[in-house]
Amino acid sequence: MAQNPARTGWLKPAVFSASLIPLVWLIWRIAADDLGPDPAQELAIATGEWTLRFLLITLSLTPLRHISGQLAFVRVRRMVGLFALFYASIHFTVWMSLLLGFRWFAIGEELLERPYITIGFLALLILIALGVTSPKVMVRRMGKNWKRLHRLVYLAAILAIIHLIWILRTDLSEAVLYGSVLAILLGYRFWRRILS
Repeated sequence: MAQNPARTGWLKPAVFSASLIPLVWLIWRIAADDLGPDPAQELAIATGEWTLRFLLITLSLTPLRHISGQLAFVRVRRMVGLFALFYASIHFTVWMSLLLGFRWFAIGEELLERPYITIGFLALLILIALGVTSPKVMVRRMGKNWKRLHRLVYLAAILAIIHLIWILRTDLSEAVLYGSVLAILLGYRFWRRILS
């Protein structure tokens, strides 16, 4: 059922504001010195988790549109996806600056020698490619190739979960939860393709 854009004009500002809440919360925790004994590690973990959450929310919007018939879900999909890139960029910056002190040789060494970091970096590169090609002008220029490229968001999410599993190592409950959500979303997409 079509919706009047005038009636949903509040939606994008509301989603944008809500998407900034994790950043405001992290800034407040920094100001309150509430990041525990290893603030840099806590910041890296928190921004990584928010990246994954925004990725999963982005992937859930199309199924929600199909199930509910509400176009509002796809109207905010690009914005939510860009917030996934935003938090991924903060996550990577925290890792480079606070954990490795912008020591470029060490950064390059970590990227090449630690598989879980390589996998996380590949996920970031995919998100950057999707972010760069997200404007409408790129959609028109790329044609069918745009859809092919943007299907890589599923690969980015899989890589992000593998990255998380490798980091957690022992307590995998959170990774299992995120992985289960992704499995449901992938299963739904596969089911839709079979039926179409």
